[in-house]
Formats: sequence, structure tokens, C-alpha cells
Amino acid sequence: MPARTLMVQGTASSVGKSLLVTGLCRLYARRGVRVVPFKAQNMSNNAGVTPEGGEIGRAQINQAEACGVPPHVDMNPIPLKPEADSRSQVVVLGRPWATLPAGSYYRRKAELWQVVVAALERLRARADLVIIEGAGSPAELNLKQGDIVNMAVARHARSPVVLVGDIDKGGIFAQLLGTLWLLAPEEQTLVRGLIVNKFRGDPALFEDGVRILEERGGVPVLGVVPWLPDHGIAEEDAASLDELPRRVTRPDNGVIDIAVIAFPRIANFDDVDPLTMEPGVRVRFVRSPAALGRPQAVILPGTKHTLADLAWLRQVGLADAILAEVRRGMSLVGICGGYQMLGRVVRDPDGVEGGGEAKGLGLLPTEVTFRRDKTTWQVRARLCGALPWAEAETELCGYEIHMGHAATPAPLLMIYRPTGEVVPDGAATDDGRVWGTHLHGLFFNDAFREAWLRSLGWQPPSSVRSALARRMDAYDRWADVLEASLDIGRLDAIIGW
Repeated sequence: MPARTLMVQGTASSVGKSLLVTGLCRLYARRGVRVVPFKAQNMSNNAGVTPEGGEIGRAQINQAEACGVPPHVDMNPIPLKPEADSRSQVVVLGRPWATLPAGSYYRRKAELWQVVVAALERLRARADLVIIEGAGSPAELNLKQGDIVNMAVARHARSPVVLVGDIDKGGIFAQLLGTLWLLAPEEQTLVRGLIVNKFRGDPALFEDGVRILEERGGVPVLGVVPWLPDHGIAEEDAASLDELPRRVTRPDNGVIDIAVIAFPRIANFDDVDPLTMEPGVRVRFVRSPAALGRPQAVILPGTKHTLADLAWLRQVGLADAILAEVRRGMSLVGICGGYQMLGRVVRDPDGVEGGGEAKGLGLLPTEVTFRRDKTTWQVRARLCGALPWAEAETELCGYEIHMGHAATPAPLLMIYRPTGEVVPDGAATDDGRVWGTHLHGLFFNDAFREAWLRSLGWQPPSSVRSALARRMDAYDRWADVLEASLDIGRLDAIIGW
């Protein structure tokens, strides 16, 4: 018998769908349910890699981890990775499929529908419950004809839908009731509950609001979920970047100040999440020389378009400001696209990311050339001894997602891929203050993270918790919040239990 389904749709982007699905996945997994996540299509440059080497959205990686199952490409068959305002790389079942302007993608959606359906049915064959996430709003009337992620999925799976609104944005009645009323009659019947998300204060103050929503919408309100800014779960995409400095800055921070450059096309910025959880460490996302200040370290994170963001770095004056701070003794780290910028030159002869060539920042002896083949692997790595503050031969875990290939005379580490291939990667200055690598997830390696922070002058507390333990605790805390604020019995009935 195919798995039961529950679909979480939202009134707009960034209303909290991904986090709610993550929490529900954890909640049901703790009850012994074989639960898996599914999102047909997402648009984000925050991605991860499955054990088989396929690329899916970061949110689905989180959700699978919350379920206690390995991530799989069927959980997110179509990630879209924006490269420019109107062009995205389309990934299908973990591999690049095409790079298309928005208009071309909309015209080709029909041929991807069977990919979506097949992936969902494979998941339903090996689980008890599939929690499906929508994208944006199901009431975008101009886009509904080509829908492959919202009500089209719900209708195909005959899935009950829970509609989520963000009260912190304001206009919660217009959000929820307006969305509900714009749906077609057969779609309205699928909506079995409403959730008011991100409520600040005493939910008892919204009792009249709950009554009005239920009277006007004819659908029960399953709960009022509180605002939880410091949830400790990786963000789905860069839309949340403006809120991140508030989330990661706590009163006990400030001993070590780390600035992360918020590129226009930033990718995989959750690489720095473990740093934000350490006491005595302050992490800031900055976009200008004025905001840079005098940090102990700067991190150049991943980007979906290295040449464009390198040009932006120079245009806004951050390149000169960073180089000046390096000369004063600041530490500088580059991850993936950020690492590529630290070298001598970046070349894109085949137009993989638009074409062109540019000088890098010239701090590392690396030359980067983009190729059409995309490297996506979960990997192990071993340090080569290029960092004086880290123990040589230290074993690391991480993942690769890149199309730029770097040549370097003195590698930082050796990467061991599941294929058996051993690849040199990364580079560092002799003093270890400037270094970079393609390897994502480095700071999730506890010993490596702590060693780098100590090199900046960090004094660790008497006991330091692992990054994995913190993530597991975050999933449990969030599931506890949902258990306390939602009518789980009614939700079970909606699912059909």
C-alpha cells in the first residue's frame, strides 16, 4: 500500500514551510513512523549531496536527517539554482539538466511532470508517510497552468493539504483566506487545516483571530506556532540572510568576530552554521566595506557564479578592503567559489557560468578553469600539513559541488571520492592565515573547527558539543514546539490515522 501523505503549502515564500516540514518529519520519526520528505521543485543555491552523489536542496537534506534516513534525489527531483536574475541551472534527479532563462523553463515544465510523479511514487513505495512541501504560493494564478509543485502534486497524490501563513509579515487573514478563496473548488476541498506561523507573544491573544479564520474559511486552525528565531536549523535559501545577523548574534558573543561576505549569488552559506553556535564567536554577514569593520577573520563562501560575484566584490570595494585587512594580519578563508576567487585567475572558456576570465585576488597559487562536468560527491579528506595550526593527516568529512577545477602546486588536502579517485584540493599560505578549498562542510568537523578558532585567539569553554549533537537537539526542540502548539490528534486524523 502506498504511503499516506500530508502536504504543507504556504501563502507565500519564506512563511516557514521548510521548517514546519522539518519539525513534522522529526515529530513523526520519533513516534516510529517511516517518514520521508518530498519537494518536487525548489529554487535555492543552498544545496547538499546524497550518498549516491546527487544534488538536492539543503532543506531536503535537513528534513531527511530529521527523519533519520539518508537523503535521496527522489526527495527533491528538480532543484533550480539561480545564476542570474532570470536564468537558473536546472538539476534533475541529482544531475545538471539544462541552464535556462525563466521563460524557457516554464515552457519545458510539462516534460518534467513525469519525473516528479515517478519520484513521489518511489518514495511512497518505501515509507509509511511522505510529508510534501509546496513552493511559494498555490494561488499564483498566472503560473498555475504549469504547476508541478503545489496543487498539481496534491491532486495527483490525493493528499490533504495544510496551509501555512506568516503572521509576522502582517495581513494573516488576507494571506490565509485570500489564498483559500483563490483556489479552485476541487483544490479547496483538499485544504484540511490552517497554521498561523511565527506568532510573537501570548497565542491566547489570537483566539478571536482563530475563530474568524475558522468561520470565514470553513477550515480548522490546527495551531498558532510561535516565532522561534534561534532554531539552529540550516536556512533553506538566501531570502533569510537579512535575519541571520540577528539570529547569530547573542549577548555573550564578540570575543572572536567573523565576517561572511554575502555575495549576490551566495550558495551554501550554512557552511558557517557551526561557527554561529560557539560561545564567544560572533558571525556577521556583510555586503559593504563599511560593514566589514576589523574582524579577526573573513570567510568568502560559495557562490553560484564565481566570476560575477568576484566582479561585484571589486565593484563595491570589498576586495580592496579585505586585502588591506589581510595585510594587517586578518585570517581569510575561501570555500568553493570563495576559494576560486583567492587564486591567480578564474577562466570560463566554455561559458559554463556565462563565460569570461578574470584575475583572482592573488593570495593563493591557484588557477581555476570551469568545465561542463559537475563534481558532486560526499567525500572524505585528509590534511596535507599545509596549516601550521591544524594537525597533519587529520581526517575530515564533507561534500563537493563545483564546476570549477583548480590547479594548485601545493594542495591543502587530499580528497577521497567514493569512486576510489584521490584528488588534491585547496591551498594555503605558509603561515596558515589564508586558505581555501572546494570542500563544503569543513566546519562541521569538530576538531578542525576548534583548531581554526583557536588560531584566531578563541578560548573554548570547558566542554564543547559536537555539531551533529547540536543539530539533533535543534530538530528535537523544534518538534517539541510543534507538539505543544499544534493539534496533533487532529493532524493525525487528517493524515488518516
